Amino acid sequence: QVQLVESGGGLVQAGGSLRLSCAASGRTFTFSWYAMGWFRQAPGKEREFVATISWNGGTTYYADTVKGRFTISRDNAKNTLYLQMNSLKPEDTAIYYCAGKSSVVTTLVYDYNYWGQGTQVTVSS
Repeated sequence: QVQLVESGGGLVQAGGSLRLSCAASGRTFTFSWYAMGWFRQAPGKEREFVATISWNGGTTYYADTVKGRFTISRDNAKNTLYLQMNSLKPEDTAIYYCAGKSSVVTTLVYDYNYWGQGTQVTVSS
């Protein structure tokens, strides 16, 4: 089976930074073959796209709300996905999920087949 395990969440003041990680494992999941993404879900809201990256890191897309503040990256040798979050705002508070899909990158939640359990990010004002 496939396992995606997020870490690095926590409580931070507005303007601060956090780095999320997502460790991938599984006999049938070759990390370097998959496009990966970060999504988030705030209380009472739908899950939304944050950032995505192609299998080789050559293509990235960001939600307008995080562009210029967040950076998605991956290390295929370590089977790990990252999200560097800078200049955090209270509206960034949410549970952050990593997700994987085969083929090309997309920003659509339902296109992703594999999901982690999420990590809480809380930004205080």
